[in-house]
Amino acid sequence: MSKSDLLVIGAGGHAHACIDVIEQHGRYRIAGLIGKADELHDQHLGYSVIATDDDLPQLSNNYQNIFITIGQISSPEVRIKLYQSVVDLGFLLPTIISPRAYVSKHSTIGKGTIVMHDAVINAGARVGSNCIINTNAMIEHDAIIEDHCHISTGVIANGGVHVGMGSFLGSRSVIREGVSIGQRSLIGMGVVVRHNQPDLTRYIGCDQT
Repeated sequence: MSKSDLLVIGAGGHAHACIDVIEQHGRYRIAGLIGKADELHDQHLGYSVIATDDDLPQLSNNYQNIFITIGQISSPEVRIKLYQSVVDLGFLLPTIISPRAYVSKHSTIGKGTIVMHDAVINAGARVGSNCIINTNAMIEHDAIIEDHCHISTGVIANGGVHVGMGSFLGSRSVIREGVSIGQRSLIGMGVVVRHNQPDLTRYIGCDQT
């Protein structure tokens, strides 16, 4: 089966991890990376930075598929802005799932989302668009992850958890069953969240909340 060309937006560390998953996914051929002006012609895992964000309107005439590989910690705004820009330009954003991940056929995953190596998405879970479900993350049954979220390495989002749009869950954080986390929140590495949290929550540390 022939592979479709795919542009990749981003040329940093998260892009490297995404490139590996895209290669393993096997359905797309990376045509080049979109980076900053001072990154033009740089090489990343054998792929060149061929253009900048300013070139996206022109590239939309020649390429159909694009994927955002810029990471997200303190703010989702860059990823949200890029997502809206490429959608408005008519690009298609595929869903990329590592063959080493487990994704239940009874779950749903939005466009532009990546599910990385050894992640688990169980039955009834719903993951929105433009999300990062990072290595070894677990999204349990009936959990909802809204658009533009980054669920970091080793996170456990237990059954019925609801994570609001644009939120970040740090590595090895654990969200108790049924707990809701508001939009654009940041939960730090290793934090255990036992109670509902409002929009714009910022909780960083090792104590329980």
